[in-house]
Amino acid sequence: MGKGYSARIASNPYIVGTFACIGGGLFGLDISSMSATLNNPAYVNTFNNPTSNAQGAIVASMPAGSLIGALSVTYLGDKLGRKKTIIFAALFWVIGSILQCASVDRGMLVVGRIISGFSVGISSTVVPVYQSEIAAPEIRGRLVAFQQWSITWGILLQYFVQFGCSYINGNASFRIPWGLQMIPAIILAIGMLAFPESPRWLVDHGREAEALEILADLHGGGDQQDDLVVLEFEEIKSQVYFERNEGAKAWSDLLKPGVSRRVVLGSSLQMWSQLTGMNVMMYYVVYVFEGAGLTGRRANLIADSVQYVLNVTFTVPAIIYIDRWGRRPMLIYGCLIMGFWLYLVGGLQARFGQWGTIDNTATWVVVNNPAATKAIIVCSYFFVSSFAITMGPASWTYPAEIFPMRVRAKAVSLSTATNWLFNFALAWAAPPMLAHIQWKTYFVFGTFNFAACIHFFFCFPETAQRSLEEIEDVFAQGHEYSAWAVSRSVGKKDLAGTHGISSFSEKQELAKRLD
Repeated sequence: MGKGYSARIASNPYIVGTFACIGGGLFGLDISSMSATLNNPAYVNTFNNPTSNAQGAIVASMPAGSLIGALSVTYLGDKLGRKKTIIFAALFWVIGSILQCASVDRGMLVVGRIISGFSVGISSTVVPVYQSEIAAPEIRGRLVAFQQWSITWGILLQYFVQFGCSYINGNASFRIPWGLQMIPAIILAIGMLAFPESPRWLVDHGREAEALEILADLHGGGDQQDDLVVLEFEEIKSQVYFERNEGAKAWSDLLKPGVSRRVVLGSSLQMWSQLTGMNVMMYYVVYVFEGAGLTGRRANLIADSVQYVLNVTFTVPAIIYIDRWGRRPMLIYGCLIMGFWLYLVGGLQARFGQWGTIDNTATWVVVNNPAATKAIIVCSYFFVSSFAITMGPASWTYPAEIFPMRVRAKAVSLSTATNWLFNFALAWAAPPMLAHIQWKTYFVFGTFNFAACIHFFFCFPETAQRSLEEIEDVFAQGHEYSAWAVSRSVGKKDLAGTHGISSFSEKQELAKRLD
């Protein structure tokens, strides 16, 4: 550990790339920490029976904090480095969890959720950047996709903790899960001490010897003369030096030609990931299934848990094949399929639903129609599974890999901040929408999915199986509104190409120097 990290850990790309994903898991913990309490009598009584608007505000307080956290990475990620920023985020999560666990009124709960949200905003922004900057090109998509998988695991594990605690009478039924959720953050903060810093960040800060040593441990078994290590080190240096000559790393860089297009792509992708309606189905699955006619708290919790298990399970194929399938097909086909399932849910609700009462509140609900209830629940399961295998992993991978080094931290934080901005708006708006426009809510989100599909088809070029530096050539091709025209061979380099060598004798001379 004299290096400041464990070389043994650094030599395994999957350990390095996946451990930081605990930061993504914190977001998942928060989702189910609220969704499983919505119909908990102890929670409702403690916080004075919140109305749909008040409950929306409580849930939305977390993404409000995340918005601030994501934007703060523009400073923290460049100033402290990727590794220290992840540790910083974990410590804030612990503070937020303590406040939530001890909350006695809505104000204290909201403050705790804002602090926890600040942590999630930081980690959800910096973890994909860290992963993309340490991973080899052929597995980068797979490693960044682990971010989405960790979110699904966070949702699932916290939900089952909530389910188990639902058998406890009183406030402990929701306070115990809120307190236990600090444990993963403590593990993350301590564990990251054994992991290396991003070599790209080190080169950008003049610490090239450290960067080369880390690259050798990551991709060359400690051999600094390994061909892949030399190739990547030279690519990083040339790209960083070029970007330094382009100007200072200021916000105005995001508006420069060649960058502004990517900022729009990254931000709009994160916007669409929220407008698919996935997080509405996660946060408020209790309300969705109550509206479908599923009665009884225990039955609802069991049905919800199936949805969360499917979310975890169907993310696995995406992790394995994201670099083979490519980003474009996952985004395009995913939105088409999700829109289809949401339209089915809305149509079934419209055809078989009616005004009824749940917990003394007027609600649009399917009554005495088991077939319709089951059909709605199954369509919801298919929707969640479709998101998990397509849009979920791709929405984190794509923004983390398309930006130049000089603006990467700022641009990714802006993209992620867009995610949290729409998460905040929808988390607050969803309960009133379900209460007032009922089944039409599903048609709204279904239409958003179809609109996203069109945008992805025309504007999003493929980035799979390219180094971060090679992706520069992809966007240099143009094709701003004809993304399908960019070939998968664009940007591919070999060692000689990186050094600007074309003749056979020059290649031989380079090989002798490397030997």
